[in-house]
Amino acid sequence: MKQSRLYTVSIHSFFWLFTLASLLPFLFIFIISISSESSINAKGYSFFPSGISFAAYKFLFYDFTEILKAYGVTIFCTILGVILCLFITTLLAYPLSRMELPFRSSISFYIFFTMLFSGGMVPWYLTFTNIIPLKNTLLAMVIPGMLLSAFNVLLMRSFFMNSIPDSVVESAAIDGATEFKIFYKIIIPLSLPIIATIGLFSTLGFWNDWYNCMLFIDNPDLYNIQYLMTKSLTNIQFLLMKSNQSNQVGDILATMPTETVRMALAIIGLAPLLFAYPFFQKYYISGITTGAVKG
Repeated sequence: MKQSRLYTVSIHSFFWLFTLASLLPFLFIFIISISSESSINAKGYSFFPSGISFAAYKFLFYDFTEILKAYGVTIFCTILGVILCLFITTLLAYPLSRMELPFRSSISFYIFFTMLFSGGMVPWYLTFTNIIPLKNTLLAMVIPGMLLSAFNVLLMRSFFMNSIPDSVVESAAIDGATEFKIFYKIIIPLSLPIIATIGLFSTLGFWNDWYNCMLFIDNPDLYNIQYLMTKSLTNIQFLLMKSNQSNQVGDILATMPTETVRMALAIIGLAPLLFAYPFFQKYYISGITTGAVKG
C-alpha cells in the first residue's frame, strides 16, 4: 500500500515538475519583457531583474495600428484556413476509412508518400504565383496550408476506422440514409474529439505561419502578426515605417532596450494560443489516444 502510494506521488511529482519546466521559457520571456534596460545591461538575462519597466509594452501600444491590423489578418486567415482544412481533411479521411472504397490502399499510400517527399520549393512557388495567382492576397496565407500535412488525414482516418463501428453506418444505410446524411448526421457528431485535435494542429499551423507571408506578401497592410514579429525581431525600426508620429516614437525607441521589445512582441503573439489551448485540451487528449489505437 505504501509502495503504491509512493509510486503515485512520485509519478505526479515528476509530471508537475515537467509541466513547470515547460512553462519556464514563457515565464522567462515575460520577465525579460518587463525588465529595465539598466538591469539587462548590468546583469544580462535573469529571472530576478533588479529593475521592472513596462516601457516595451508602452512602446508597442503607443501606435497599436500595425499590430492590430496584423492581428486581424492572422485571425481571419486562421479561422478561414482551419475551416477549409477541416472540411478537406474530413472529406478525404472518411472515404479512406471505408473498406468498400476502390483503390483505397493506393490512395492512402500516395498520401503517406507526400509526408516523405515533396515537389520542391520552385514548383511549389510557381504554382501559387503563376498558375494560381495568389501573390499579395490573403488567400496566399490560406490555400497553401489548407491541407497542412498528410499526418492529419491519416490520423483522422484511423479515428474513423477504430472509433466508429461499421454497424452504425450500415444501420443508417438500411434505414435509407444517404452517404451525405450519414456523414453529416452521424460521423461528424461522433468525431468531435478528432476534429478538435486536427483543428488545434491547424490553428497552431496557421497562427504561427510567417513563411508564406514572407514568400507571397509584399504589401505591409497584409502582414500577419508572426511575420510582423519576425521582421521586428531583426529590425525594431520596422514598426515606425508607417507611423505618423515617428519622431516622438523614435525618441522613445532611443532610450528603450531592444530585447524587451522583442520579448514583448513574442508575448503578444503567443498569448491568444496560451489562453485557447485549455479549451481544446480535453478533446485533444481524447482524439490522440483514440485515433492512435492502431493504424
